[in-house]
Amino acid sequence: MRTDIFARLDREPEPPKIEIPRMTRTRLALFGGTSAFYVAIVVAVLASTWLVIIDWKIMLFRPYQQWPDLHAFLDYFVVLGQRGPTAVMVAAWLGWRSWRQHTLRPLLVLGASLLLLNVTVGAVKIGLGRLGPHYATEIGSAELFAGGDIFPSGHTANAVVTWGILAYLATTPRARRYLSALSATVSLGVGLTTVYLGTHWLSDVLLGWAAGLLILLALPWCEPLIGRAERWILSLRDEWRLRRRLAPSLPVAAGGPRPGMFPQRPTEDGPAREPVATVGGTSGPNGRTTAQLAQTRPHTVRSERMPVTPSGSRRPPTSRPVTGG
Repeated sequence: MRTDIFARLDREPEPPKIEIPRMTRTRLALFGGTSAFYVAIVVAVLASTWLVIIDWKIMLFRPYQQWPDLHAFLDYFVVLGQRGPTAVMVAAWLGWRSWRQHTLRPLLVLGASLLLLNVTVGAVKIGLGRLGPHYATEIGSAELFAGGDIFPSGHTANAVVTWGILAYLATTPRARRYLSALSATVSLGVGLTTVYLGTHWLSDVLLGWAAGLLILLALPWCEPLIGRAERWILSLRDEWRLRRRLAPSLPVAAGGPRPGMFPQRPTEDGPAREPVATVGGTSGPNGRTTAQLAQTRPHTVRSERMPVTPSGSRRPPTSRPVTGG
C-alpha cells in the first residue's frame, strides 16, 4: 500500500460521495442582487450617464502610456481570460478528476457553464453592438449599436466562470475558500488589465464581472439536467461494452482465427489425438501416407453379429483375409 504523496494521484476504488450545491436562500439573494447590478450597468450605459463619462476619462488618460513598464507582463497575464487557453487548462484538470472519481460531473459542469457563457454574453454583445475604446468615433458617446462586440467584456466574464468552476466543484470547505480567493483575484486582475490595455471600457468590465457571477450562481439549477446527462452517457458506455463482449468472432476472410491455428491441449483422459488424414495427408511409417498403407496392408472383415448354428448356439465367425484389389 502506497503511503507517499503520489498515492493521492491514484484512482479511487469507489466513487466518493460529493455534496452537490443547492440553490439556497443566500445564493438566491446573491443572484437577485447581481441581476439588479447587471441591469443597472446596462441602463447607465444606454442612458449615457456618469458611467460613460468615467469610461471616457479613463480612455483619454491612457494607462498603458502612464505605466509602460507593465505592458509586457500584462500582455501575457490577460491570456488567463481568453476562452481557448483557459478552457483547455481547466478541462485537463477536471478530466483527471473525472477519471479519478469515476464521474463525468466535473466535465459536464464545465461544458454547461461555457455554454451558458457563450449564449448569454454573446447575445448581449451582438444586441448592443458597442465599439471599443480604440474604435470610438465621438467623445462622450456610449458607442452603442455601431457593430461592435465588447459589451460586456468576454475576457472578464470568462475569467470569472472558468476559474470560478474550480471553487464551485471543490469538495472541501477549505479548498473552496482558497479557490474562491484565487478565482476572484484572477478575474479582477484580468478585467483591470483590459482597461489598462485600452481594449475595454470600465463599464464593460463591470458588466463582465456580473455576467460571470450570474452563471456561477445559476449552476445549481442546471444540476438535475447534468445528472440526467451523466446517467445517459454512462448507460451508452455500458451498452457499448456489452455489445463488444457479445459480438461474434470474425470470419477467416475478415481476419478471424483459422482452423488449426491453436493446437489442442491434452485432456485428463489421455494425450491429444492426431487428426485423421485425408488422401495425400500426413506421412506414416517409412515415409508413406496413410492412404498408401491402407491400400497395401490386408485388412480383416468381421461380421457385426455372431452367426447362429442349427442347434441354436452362437459361434464366433471365421475371418479370412481380403487383399485390396
